[in-house]
Amino acid sequence: MQYINKIFKYGITTSLLAGALLITGCSSKKHVVNKSEINKIYKDTSNSNIRNSKAMHRATLRPYTVFGEKYYPFIPNINDEFRGIASWYGPNFHAKKTSNGETYNMYDLTAAHKTLPMNTVVRVDNLENGKSVVVRVNDRGPFVDGRIIDLSNTAAHKIDMVKDGTARVKVTVLGYNGEIQNYNAPIKHAYQKPVVSQKVTKLEPVTPMVIEEKTVIHDNYNLQVGAFSKLEGAMITKRKYEAITNNQNRVDIVKVVSNDRFLHKVLIRGFSSENQAQIFKDTNGLSRAIIIRK
Repeated sequence: MQYINKIFKYGITTSLLAGALLITGCSSKKHVVNKSEINKIYKDTSNSNIRNSKAMHRATLRPYTVFGEKYYPFIPNINDEFRGIASWYGPNFHAKKTSNGETYNMYDLTAAHKTLPMNTVVRVDNLENGKSVVVRVNDRGPFVDGRIIDLSNTAAHKIDMVKDGTARVKVTVLGYNGEIQNYNAPIKHAYQKPVVSQKVTKLEPVTPMVIEEKTVIHDNYNLQVGAFSKLEGAMITKRKYEAITNNQNRVDIVKVVSNDRFLHKVLIRGFSSENQAQIFKDTNGLSRAIIIRK
């Protein structure tokens, strides 16, 4: 009975079922995802913080049964929207395995969904207060009628729904493989692919000078992810974020004068809007990063 009470209080996820299922609202579609469909959306990522492989997708996109009900995972289009009730899960599931093999961290911006592919990135809008958050799906659930997504504790705080426990939400698909922009993914609404700067593989010497943003920052929006007095620290951080951006954005080191001393600032470039930069910041847990506008 205690187990059943937890199900209805939190919305059970397969953190409790990971031993039996390696497998987000419920889909009425009876179609079984095939290999060619997985190949169409799959993209290698060098983001070591997530588990992403074709084998994992093949396993987690199979139909599965929970409490006598069969669920058929499917691949939606980018910009598809779903409405329903969101719930959240936290301490009782913290540090347990998720459905894609990761360890659930209630402080990360993640979610459980019954049918979406693992590592799908979605925006969740709280229709009751207008707040929104971007999360990555890495678990299955919630297996409660009417609920379409189970948010991590931190994500639930972002849209101010922790106290009530549930909220009416709109879920919008933004991307796959833990990325916002995957241009091989099925597109619902046509849009123009933005120009993304090429990755810089060699650091050119920088003459000490006071930086004027209008002459140095070539993209509309950039993220500052570090500032170091020594170049060595900046280089380590640069390599780290080159791996995270996976060639989607350029990572540069810019030497500037600040308070009469030189600093090596690490910038992630290539965002066409403040919202795009904010989504990247939220999705990758860069709470301390600073958005810089041209």
